[in-house]
Amino acid sequence: MLVQSFRDGDKSALDVLLARFKPLVKARAKAYYVAGGDPEDLIQEGMIGLYKAVLDFNAARGGNFASFASLCVTRQVQTAIKTAGRQKHSPLNESLSLDNSDDERGESFMENLAASRENNPEVLFLGRESLRETEDFIRENLTEMERDVLTLHLDGNSHREIAEHLGKNKKSVDNTLQRIRKKLGLFNKI
Repeated sequence: MLVQSFRDGDKSALDVLLARFKPLVKARAKAYYVAGGDPEDLIQEGMIGLYKAVLDFNAARGGNFASFASLCVTRQVQTAIKTAGRQKHSPLNESLSLDNSDDERGESFMENLAASRENNPEVLFLGRESLRETEDFIRENLTEMERDVLTLHLDGNSHREIAEHLGKNKKSVDNTLQRIRKKLGLFNKI
């Protein structure tokens, strides 16, 4: 059996399994849709489900691998759709750093925004006012640790890297990010 061959160290067995079951993954992914998402993303999620099936399959339980793989692929795709629908992380995922250089001239996002809308002073004023309100909210409502964690997170650091940088444990960083999300969510509703 290919699953056992892979577990015994034959890496080519995994390639054969992934190729053999890719039509199943495509069929399962095709049955679902994510608003604003790419169908390839669902196929990728399905392939992750297939890989998990290879790792978790237990022949001693008496089932066959194809059925188990189908179940794992479907559940992985459904979980991805539920996660995308919750938009739980959207405030942080969709945010942009206002300080980091984004272009070849070293100008920040806000500098580029201002330059692109020079002809509309109202838009420029409102953008600056919105930025000031956001900065004030962050300064007044986030603790120093929350501001540090937010800055490092927006700079692209992983939870582990943030924890190492601040000398905290990963769980503390995770909890801090959850508090930040809640606070920023309240700010967006004001």
